[in-house]
Amino acid sequence: MRGLGRGTARKRCANGFTQVNGYQFLAVAVLTLHLCWVVWVILGWIMTRNRPVLRWLHILSLIYSILIENLPWPCPLTLAETRFEELAGIHPYREPFLVHYLEVLIYPRISETLLTWSASAVCVVILGVYGLRFRRRQNGGW
Repeated sequence: MRGLGRGTARKRCANGFTQVNGYQFLAVAVLTLHLCWVVWVILGWIMTRNRPVLRWLHILSLIYSILIENLPWPCPLTLAETRFEELAGIHPYREPFLVHYLEVLIYPRISETLLTWSASAVCVVILGVYGLRFRRRQNGGW
């Protein structure tokens, strides 16, 4: 992943599969949660129509995502992923299948600046959708 391992060897089970330790499982679980967060931020607006609690949670999620991307705050999910990968001894290109492919979705290999600005732009556009909904609320449907 990001080269943070301690070099621990993986054990093979009798059936030929690699044994997964608890930290590898936690790393995959946090990475999956991170993917769910990204999907919620991008597509959550679809589920919020006529659901005020979800709508406000999504708006707060969008604002938090813009802040976490543009301010020097570390993302707690990224910190957890990195720590569990380090404890699991995961090295680049040697991680389990699921970890490798989920990471490519969450951390595409493009310029960090471009990724940050693009992510913020998507959040601002979605906030704009909420603004349009708010303006039309007299007609129903907010």
